[in-house]
Amino acid sequence: MMAKVWFITGASSGFGAELAKAIIEKGDKLAATFRKEEQANEFSQQHGGKGIGVVLDVTQTEKVPAALQQTIEKFGRIDVLVNNAGYGTLGAIEEFSMEEIRAQMETNFFGAIAMTKAALPIMRQQGSGHIVQISSQAGFRAGAGFGLYNASKFALEGFSEALALEVAPFGIKVTIVEPGPFRTEFLAGSMKAAAQKIEAYQSSPVGNTYKYVNDMNGKQEGDPVKAAKAIVDYVYSENKALRLPLGKAPVQAIRMKLKQVEEDLNANEAIAVSTVFVD
Repeated sequence: MMAKVWFITGASSGFGAELAKAIIEKGDKLAATFRKEEQANEFSQQHGGKGIGVVLDVTQTEKVPAALQQTIEKFGRIDVLVNNAGYGTLGAIEEFSMEEIRAQMETNFFGAIAMTKAALPIMRQQGSGHIVQISSQAGFRAGAGFGLYNASKFALEGFSEALALEVAPFGIKVTIVEPGPFRTEFLAGSMKAAAQKIEAYQSSPVGNTYKYVNDMNGKQEGDPVKAAKAIVDYVYSENKALRLPLGKAPVQAIRMKLKQVEEDLNANEAIAVSTVFVD
């Protein structure tokens, strides 16, 4: 089987870093993005021609096409795009400023959509490609205290669901990866709490979420090394399922959401059908 060329955003830590290792171990080629030039240079030196570090902040969407072009010049093609760059937010919706809300969407949603849009002409021309969106169980089921993060990942999943239908005729696959809690820096370094705290929410479900995040850090069920290998294996498999949950928690969370939606549907079906014209 021919080695693939991968492009991963946000490779400095967490899933991105583990995925980079798994790809190199597989014998594939890789362009990985870093926001700092020294990190990108170090990555290129480490991997001697098999992996290149690319300097890119996905919120600077005007720089995205050049980053992909750099990869084409080096490796000749891009087989797999992994939109991994992102961060989590914690707080009640009311606590977040509009600036904080826009910043979350810039990275988790607009960054991913800009990368995807720029990669599509390349993949269409090749007649093949695979876009892997790193979402979250929070991209399918919302929870108090994660509302802003939920919104960014719900948006990612919405466009990816439509995208999968749009690009299938061109031989391009889309996979939405939905990890549960994994032992990465996600709950520590890359989680941003709302700058403003509103006392009333401390005794609400949001307060419980703050406590959960604090208690869970370092004790998450998920092994990032196993997750990285699972993603690489999935890309190489013939599996056509759109969603790939990772961990026990997302399987449970997604099932609970599906059950809840079905209950809502059954509760309101009579009202729903009562609103149509009767010929």
